[in-house]
Amino acid sequence: MNDRQDGRKGHVIGFGGVFFKSKRAADLAHWYKQILGVPVSDSGVALFKRSDNKDFAYNDITVWAPFDDDTNYFAPSETGFMINYLVDDLNMLLDRIKLLGILPVQPVEITKDGKFAWIMDPEGNKIELWQPLRPEDEE
Repeated sequence: MNDRQDGRKGHVIGFGGVFFKSKRAADLAHWYKQILGVPVSDSGVALFKRSDNKDFAYNDITVWAPFDDDTNYFAPSETGFMINYLVDDLNMLLDRIKLLGILPVQPVEITKDGKFAWIMDPEGNKIELWQPLRPEDEE
């Protein structure tokens, strides 16, 4: 049973944000804005609301998953986190950033959950890019 349905309070119900340290926060925020189109404000933060994008309204979940310490999933990054970004057109994004010299660090994967690609940011953090499959894509 979903805790929100049974009226209980005092539980985590979602993500409020993703925060991480950076050697040069303003420069890294600019890179994310320029390269990935993250809507970074002048104050250096980005606000997202997934349901604003009607193309993805059917898929309104955010995944939270701890990984074993010895996982290779974050490689070649040496950091202990990886952020998954929802994208509206993975192929278009990859074509655009390829012109800037940014290439995936492993082949694109297509699974039952969608299309995935991985790149590195300038500070060595692996980024997962995810385009969920639309219901019509699953047929």
